[in-house]
Amino acid sequence: MGVLDQLSRWPVDNAAAAIVTGDGVVASFGDTARVYDLASVTKPLVAQAVLVAVDEGAIELSTPAGLPGATVAHLLAHASGMAFDSRAAQAAPGEQRIYSSAGFEVLADLVESASGIPFADYFREAVCEPLSMSSTVLAGPAGHGARSSVDDLARFASDLLSPTLLTPDTAAAASAVQFPGLDGFVPGYGKHRPCDWGLGFEIRGDKTPHWTGGENSPRTFGHFGQAGTFLWVDPELSAACVVLTDRPFGAWAKPLWSEFNDSVVADLS
Repeated sequence: MGVLDQLSRWPVDNAAAAIVTGDGVVASFGDTARVYDLASVTKPLVAQAVLVAVDEGAIELSTPAGLPGATVAHLLAHASGMAFDSRAAQAAPGEQRIYSSAGFEVLADLVESASGIPFADYFREAVCEPLSMSSTVLAGPAGHGARSSVDDLARFASDLLSPTLLTPDTAAAASAVQFPGLDGFVPGYGKHRPCDWGLGFEIRGDKTPHWTGGENSPRTFGHFGQAGTFLWVDPELSAACVVLTDRPFGAWAKPLWSEFNDSVVADLS
């Protein structure tokens, strides 16, 4: 797919990418084995480990977590009211979509306590080993501390297209809007009404501007990271895209990401 050649013109030192369908990786770019910092693309990976813990019965989506009245589901969906970088309350649970990296640290602590396994180990055993993600490691905070490669994230994306890690009901819930109607901010893209989120995944909905393309379907789910990274899955296309770079997200990325993603959708349609 020639669309990936666009990445060679991006103002980054290094970039790698893959386009994934039900047939596996159908196109790639760059050194797909190179390991990059993921920043917040860590969150959907960690969320999968948390949801494995739900399916295994170690915790439940309704388990109280974090702030009074908040649950695991609230934290996964950024609906707990917890602040971005601290465990302080900024709103009551279920009132606003407040993007909280600290909430994922709470979730990691909860799974560690319930399972008796250090969360980094649980993450490896629940997500990385079953999907043969050998270069992926959670070396820092659960909200933004993972490192991985395009090769590994392509395997992760394949599982999102055809889930094996999670039960069908849990997988469906992860990519469906949770606590619908909540307004909130997407970092770098401003306030959205509503600001839809699933369980660990941002749901595109009708947000504009947005880091995915304008041609991505409203059902598209995924995440981007301040490290200059993103992953999306579009169920309408039955396809996914992973792009990792080594330049932090900024003004350079906004037009390029959207234009690139529109081109990917056009090539897949």
